[in-house]
Amino acid sequence: MSYTIALNFEDGVTRFIGCKEGETVLDAAYRQKVNLPMDCSDGVCGTCKGYCEQGQFDMGDEYLEEALSDEEVAEGQVLTCQMVPSSDCVIQVPVASTLCKTQVGSVEGTVAAVESLSEDSIELVVDLDNADGLTFLPGQYIHIDVPGTEVHRSYSFSSLPGDKRATFLIRNIPNGVMSSYLTERAKVGDRLKLTGPLGSFYLREVTRPVLMLAGGTGLAPFLSMLAQLVQKECDAPIHMVYGVNKDDHLVKTDALDAFKEALANFSYSTVVVDDASEHPRKGYVTHHMDAGVLHDGDIDVYLCGPPPMVDAVLNHFDTEGITPQSFHYEKFTPNQVGERA
Repeated sequence: MSYTIALNFEDGVTRFIGCKEGETVLDAAYRQKVNLPMDCSDGVCGTCKGYCEQGQFDMGDEYLEEALSDEEVAEGQVLTCQMVPSSDCVIQVPVASTLCKTQVGSVEGTVAAVESLSEDSIELVVDLDNADGLTFLPGQYIHIDVPGTEVHRSYSFSSLPGDKRATFLIRNIPNGVMSSYLTERAKVGDRLKLTGPLGSFYLREVTRPVLMLAGGTGLAPFLSMLAQLVQKECDAPIHMVYGVNKDDHLVKTDALDAFKEALANFSYSTVVVDDASEHPRKGYVTHHMDAGVLHDGDIDVYLCGPPPMVDAVLNHFDTEGITPQSFHYEKFTPNQVGERA
């Protein structure tokens, strides 16, 4: 027996796949070369989350509540890696169809530069062998194999899609696998393998004011987004609040200044946590989101940072009674803090 599954993507494209009895939607999609978002395929990460509009299915109980809460289950949300249909179904997939390639691509490249921007941040520049073979949506990330090891780490692009030279803003973590490579062994000419792109955190069409909230190296995907908005000559109001722990952790402000010149309605403010700082704005990003940048909730919010920052922003919106028109965020998992973005 086989069931027909309609996959409705965020960009309006619908794809139909056949799902065998006892088969998960994710497995059925991959079998038919529809590459639904996933990281773990074990019901742990929540990357494959979607919404079942109609149909019967079994979700089992082998997934973590952190990936799908009871409240989300009650709302009809599903993990496609665990969902086994028992009838025809219609599923809303919260990503664009362009993300769902036949397979996750890979490309090789050469280290062009490794620059220490601060004690906290490193910029990695990679010349790609085949830039045309690597497309992504601004905000997405990619796996980079760490030379000399059997592991990879994931980083958001800070460069534009299609550029032959890809750039990444990487947090320098003492004894971190990638950090140790970059600070101790990396040299120009090293070969790297990159796999992706991945992730559902990406820039949507801008139709209203945008608020960007960046924490530390979470600035990276916003640099890519802003570069694309320059290409599109976007004139919508865009404001960024960029927060770091210490003064010298503020990096790439020259790039942000250039975006101010290139985008008519782009502005940004920086915030430093350190009490000893003489920075004019101290504290957290939630302390510096005034009514003027919130537009009474008529905004699209993009947030990239560690879990405490994401939770603080969510709580702030709840406390203030603010419901943005859309809210997209990249939340580092505990074992990836500083290694993502």
